[in-house]
Amino acid sequence: MLVRSQALLAALWGGLLLCVAFLAAPSAFAVLERAQAGAYVARVFALEANISLAAALLLMLIERRLARDAGGRGFTAGFLLPAGALFCTVAGYFALQPMMAAARAGQGSVSFMTLHAVSFGFYGLKTLLVLALAWRASKPQLA
Repeated sequence: MLVRSQALLAALWGGLLLCVAFLAAPSAFAVLERAQAGAYVARVFALEANISLAAALLLMLIERRLARDAGGRGFTAGFLLPAGALFCTVAGYFALQPMMAAARAGQGSVSFMTLHAVSFGFYGLKTLLVLALAWRASKPQLA
């Protein structure tokens, strides 16, 4: 039951990340004025970051339980992948977002575009980690 839940949650999380990156954000900038699109996308990314925190923590707990039940110790790929995605969420959204707001207001020593590029990199890495987790979780487990 936990293995199926893990695979489903990882797949749903990966789908969410892809939808935000390839549908929500580009569509907003295609149909809305730049300021409105920016406000909308900021809200979407705020929701996505909170969902990512919850999904990463839940997947890490599931993996620890599965490892404990199997008698294993140490950190498995099933634990490290969501942990890496959690790091990317915290660094890419919660650490950089206040810096981006300050840069947009003309404060700080780093430009908005530089911070945006770093944030984009963290989001891309997080997406790759979650998709790898979903792929790994979907493979049949050997008995």
